[in-house]
Amino acid sequence: FAGSIRDNITLGNREISDTKIWEAAVLVGAQRFIERLPGGLDYPVMERGATLSVGQRQLISFVRALVYEPSVIVLDEATSSVDSETEEMIQGAIDKLMEGRTALVIAHRLSTIQKADRIIVLDRGEIKETGTHDELLRQNGYYAQLYRMQYATNEQVASHQPVVISKEAEPGTKASV
Repeated sequence: FAGSIRDNITLGNREISDTKIWEAAVLVGAQRFIERLPGGLDYPVMERGATLSVGQRQLISFVRALVYEPSVIVLDEATSSVDSETEEMIQGAIDKLMEGRTALVIAHRLSTIQKADRIIVLDRGEIKETGTHDELLRQNGYYAQLYRMQYATNEQVASHQPVVISKEAEPGTKASV
């Protein structure tokens, strides 16, 4: 929404300190770009984030999630609209965002879900396979076919339904997706 970077992160909650914002920004790799903006946290964001790149908007949303400290997080196509370089940066941020949380990630880009504890492969609303990335590749089924197609062309396989994973964080463990 229109407002400052700070307002977009805190959703107007003045109880969230700048220190907490900067800690979260450092964690997901957003600090550098925020510091470079004229005014930093006070930089004005236009409606729908028009003054920010897709990757910057995504990182801002990750900072927002971290300052609110949810125990469960849902990511829907977190890397779908970015180039390969930005995807790498966002993937690192996703890894940090997932630590200690239960996560549900919906993704066509399989790189987003390779570290998941459990991957559920859907096709037209039907569960085709479940398992870890390595287990699904060994099964040499639907997921393995998607994986080969995606990495053979290095493009998203847009004709298939999303791959959905479920990540449950156990107490004292780190979740990574």
